[in-house]
Amino acid sequence: MTDRAFAVVRAGALTTVQDLGRPGHAHLGVPRSGVLDPPAAALVNRLVGNPLDAAVLETTLNGCAVRPRRPVTVAVGGAPCPVTVDGRPAPWGAPVRVPAGALLDVGTAASGVRSYVAFDGGVAVDPVLGSRSTDLLSGLGPPPLADGTVLPLGRPGTVHARVDVAPLPAPPRELVLRVTLGPRADWFTAAALNTLTTRAYRVSSASNRIGLRTEGPVLERALPGELPSEGMVLGAVQVPPDGGPVVFLADHPTTGGYPVVAVVREADLPAAAQARPGTPVRFVGAGRT
Repeated sequence: MTDRAFAVVRAGALTTVQDLGRPGHAHLGVPRSGVLDPPAAALVNRLVGNPLDAAVLETTLNGCAVRPRRPVTVAVGGAPCPVTVDGRPAPWGAPVRVPAGALLDVGTAASGVRSYVAFDGGVAVDPVLGSRSTDLLSGLGPPPLADGTVLPLGRPGTVHARVDVAPLPAPPRELVLRVTLGPRADWFTAAALNTLTTRAYRVSSASNRIGLRTEGPVLERALPGELPSEGMVLGAVQVPPDGGPVVFLADHPTTGGYPVVAVVREADLPAAAQARPGTPVRFVGAGRT
């Protein structure tokens, strides 16, 4: 393996390799996958001079630690967290030069859920169906990071951004998700549709890259039984038998049989990626698909 690589010293709770995903393969049963917070990933790539589709590390809550074999420029963004190089504080949200053999430690998120680590040249694992993303549902792409794993890096391209720090939106104190009702809103009572858009929910601790699960009032069905499996889209609000809305995220299944009461605007999903368990959720919207 090339010396332009890094070794994983601490993998963290769930750290994966992600890029912009592999859209366009749903007809083959392959989820889209990719980074859950695209604006955050795009910014750290820009900070180190990468194209926006370069692969980064996506951490979950408690970060990770890696040791590069060659000097690299890195940037950490997304959920705010402490960053150190060989134990010395380093800036978050800015380019940082890490010497060969030094330990880059991305710490526990102070707020939010997912931090992003970009290396100049990008994480250069072999692509599968045009993407380097880890897909937890289908198993495509590289497995989640494990201690001792060595991952290759690509060749750096343009010069990294010359900034002291880049502004990033704070993780949400309240998650507001704009929705369009349908396509199966008719499977729910009028009272249930009113409940969805007027009552408060909270993010469940059972949430993951597949879906953001909510806790709150159940949605009453107008029709019994289940649908034949049909196609699912990013942002679909599916309602399983327990009546609790689930918002589909990047690793969502491509088909499902539970009715979809609404679809969240894609622009609102990056904030969902950073909403911690217990965060208040409001579904806001009008009209039908």
